[in-house]
Amino acid sequence: MQTPYSKSAGPFKRTVNQVSIGIGEYFASRQDVVIHTVLGSCVAVCLYDPGKKIGGMNHILMPSNPDINKYDASARYGINAMELLINAIMRLGGNRKRMVAKTFGGANMLMAVSKENTVGSRNVEFVVNFLRAEKIEILSRDFGGHDSRKIFFHVATGEVFLKRVPSMNSLVAAERRKRNRIKEQLQEPADITLFD
Repeated sequence: MQTPYSKSAGPFKRTVNQVSIGIGEYFASRQDVVIHTVLGSCVAVCLYDPGKKIGGMNHILMPSNPDINKYDASARYGINAMELLINAIMRLGGNRKRMVAKTFGGANMLMAVSKENTVGSRNVEFVVNFLRAEKIEILSRDFGGHDSRKIFFHVATGEVFLKRVPSMNSLVAAERRKRNRIKEQLQEPADITLFD
């Protein structure tokens, strides 16, 4: 769905159309649009042909290939999401050899789980390996952590604006740390000044 998008600060200073993509979706355009999504453990890849100013974004849920018995063209699987986006950009006139990438996401939303075992880290590994194999340069990346991210990709310029959204787990952990610091401070002997 396209709606007007206006931002007074950051790289998007004029009103342009906005396209929101969800999990397992992708969008490509040669028009002046801002594509946005919200990521947790998912990964988004913004691909861009700077010569033609054609670009797009996907929202990858899982790094693996789809089960061949349950195959569909959903972009929720890493390999499908990348190929569908690349092909959409090429259909609009983009050149695969000129494409560059900016990649985001892969947060560990469950702090109790080791980051090596998370879907987020596997999504990141898939995307980095895929882009390396396809010889698509990654111009910038922001992976990991515990916060969600809201990503805005301005197709006309290739710029990406990232806004961090603290997860509930992050907020709870931050509050716990602050409470513990206050308890420790209360247990420390206070300086006493006597006034005569």
